[in-house]
Amino acid sequence: MSLRLSTVILPVRRWHEGGKERWQRAEELGFHTAYTYDHLSWRTFRDGPWFGAVPTLTAAAAATDRLRLGTLVTSPNFRHPVTLAKDLITLDDVSDGRITLGIGAGGNGFDATALLKTGEEPWTPRARADHFGEFLPLLDRLLTEDVVSYEGEHYSASEVRNIPGCVQRPRLPFAVAATGPRGLKLAARHGQAWVTTGDPKLFENGTPQQSLQAIRGQAEKLATACDAIGRDVAELDKVLLTGFTPDRPLDSFDAFVDFAGNHAELGFNEIVLHWPLPGTDFAADEKVFERIATEALVQLGGSTAGA
Repeated sequence: MSLRLSTVILPVRRWHEGGKERWQRAEELGFHTAYTYDHLSWRTFRDGPWFGAVPTLTAAAAATDRLRLGTLVTSPNFRHPVTLAKDLITLDDVSDGRITLGIGAGGNGFDATALLKTGEEPWTPRARADHFGEFLPLLDRLLTEDVVSYEGEHYSASEVRNIPGCVQRPRLPFAVAATGPRGLKLAARHGQAWVTTGDPKLFENGTPQQSLQAIRGQAEKLATACDAIGRDVAELDKVLLTGFTPDRPLDSFDAFVDFAGNHAELGFNEIVLHWPLPGTDFAADEKVFERIATEALVQLGGSTAGA
């Protein structure tokens, strides 16, 4: 399986003030997929510009022709399966089948508190896992069946119609972000891809070798989850979202080639880089970034965009 290179474009620019050009440039550079984050606001960007994922991806779909597009990642923190399914079917149609849904259980940031009533507590990690365990199977049904009725502990759907369904059949692909046992089981059962950012405990004080070992362990647990349901783990794409491990793959072209080669040996076939953003944690030399986009896969023996 050949290596693919993708990017994340943070939704921080007005569409007509550089936003549109970023997505078009991603296509020109040959990235396989351009993702964006699906948050209401995020970390240090909370008090600055931050646009919605679904409208941004819809605009990007109209501005590009070949580039795959997606979220990395959507979560139940402020989404409902019924309304999300309708948006995704429409987005898949507008893009002519170029959408991937990156999805996970969500975290404890601003998204987790924005819709709370006064005095209401945010979901615990267990509660997030409970919601995700119901959310993902229901979303799967909503995207594959014309009419869905469901009543669960956290979500319901009453004779919900989703006609004509996705352009991609039987539905658009799910890239499931997970490292814990419950999430990995969901990835094994419902995912077309698995996403990891590595071990967050190693980000500040760990070493690249420790990170590589931790990610190897995560991949092994995914294989175990697949074995438990009789699925070949090789059926799932393995996606690494960079920027959250001790490595610094954008420091130089050679640094990226070494980083990508090491993770490709673990079975990863898609590596995702943040588009450089000056003055943030994602600042990097854009010339190095563009050289990686256009030359690194050739050196690594990977595929070209759209493969």
